[in-house]
Amino acid sequence: MRRSWLQGVAIGASIACTKAPAPRSGPWEAPALAHHEIRFDDLPAPYFTPSVTNPPVVVARPADARLRLLEGFRIEPYAEGGFEKPRWVVVAPDGDVFVSDSDAGTIVVLRGLDERGQAEGRSTFATGLDKPFGIAFAPGFVYVGDTNAVVRFPYQAGDVTARGPAETIAPLPGTGYHEHWTRNLLFSKDFTKLYVSVGSSTNDGPEADPERATILEMSPDGSGRRIFASGTRNPVGLAWRPGTSELWAVVEERDTLGDDLVPEYLAHVTEGAFYGWPYAYLGSHEDPVHRGERPDLVRRTVVPDLLVQAHTALLGLVFYDGAMFPADWRGDVIVSAHGSWNRARRVGYGLARVRMKDGRPSGGYDDFVGGWMLAPDRKEVWGRPVGLAVLGDGSLLVVDDGARMIWRVTYRQP
Repeated sequence: MRRSWLQGVAIGASIACTKAPAPRSGPWEAPALAHHEIRFDDLPAPYFTPSVTNPPVVVARPADARLRLLEGFRIEPYAEGGFEKPRWVVVAPDGDVFVSDSDAGTIVVLRGLDERGQAEGRSTFATGLDKPFGIAFAPGFVYVGDTNAVVRFPYQAGDVTARGPAETIAPLPGTGYHEHWTRNLLFSKDFTKLYVSVGSSTNDGPEADPERATILEMSPDGSGRRIFASGTRNPVGLAWRPGTSELWAVVEERDTLGDDLVPEYLAHVTEGAFYGWPYAYLGSHEDPVHRGERPDLVRRTVVPDLLVQAHTALLGLVFYDGAMFPADWRGDVIVSAHGSWNRARRVGYGLARVRMKDGRPSGGYDDFVGGWMLAPDRKEVWGRPVGLAVLGDGSLLVVDDGARMIWRVTYRQP
């Protein structure tokens, strides 16, 4: 097997993470950054290793802990304090930064940059939401993905508090943290269609509700609702490839088949496509729990564009389109790995860069920021990256729901 990347915890499913004092057992140093490639022909058989329950313990940042980045990059706090569990971040058309604080049930607006590179202002835009996650802007409105509904608020550029109450546009299947509860949102470029990610409620299904484990499409008023793509166990990050109408997503795959199954993936999502869950994975690999049940769907299962090590728990996805990072980053993908409970040696807790060539991933992926975990064979971690967004100046925002803060990544030529 190829060398693993970063090292990490869970997403979607509820994992109890307890804040505890950071352990002190000598100097601490982040693992080295590396290049990784997960190949289809390297995949082990199901249950080649046992399924391991290994949840993390989130601790305070050790005094000597430093994140590791590529040369020329820096990461510093952008907003900290006052968050319960920030999860997602979106830059508004006017440059304001909207953050979903899922545990608090709020949407927070951050504005400006002070001399330290931190947000100058903070306001609470909306309260009383039900585990809000995705945020999307359309003319006259800001939309929010609650776990059980798409809602919207009247909005004009510059608003830092909602002009009116939330209007429910479309109910969604979902009841809380004991299932994949995140609901991400993305509008088409012409704002005629809204795409909504809905994760599964189980590990290996099948679901009673056909809208689970799908990406839905609907009109801005909630009408014309249909399943755009299915078999996506837990799609979270959604993005358009710049200059195209290609919808891309990162998807968390299933647990309990062993340490190296099933790899998470990055894929361009096509209308009507089936991505395997729960009957198959990564093409025609049949799930042993459902062997022989749906050979027709096994044959239909789409092969994704890029595999990422199993149980990293991919969440965030952006195509870098800024001007601050080196020129060869433009059009490349940056993903965040929240980590997983289902691996003997911890993986995740970092960011990775996916180089694109001719519109498709080229040659695996590279660690970009790492070090939120203490060691792969320990439970302690001190941060968990989730949402990503590119500011107007080209810097990158990273939501960390473990440390309950937002980081800002910048670049200066060495």
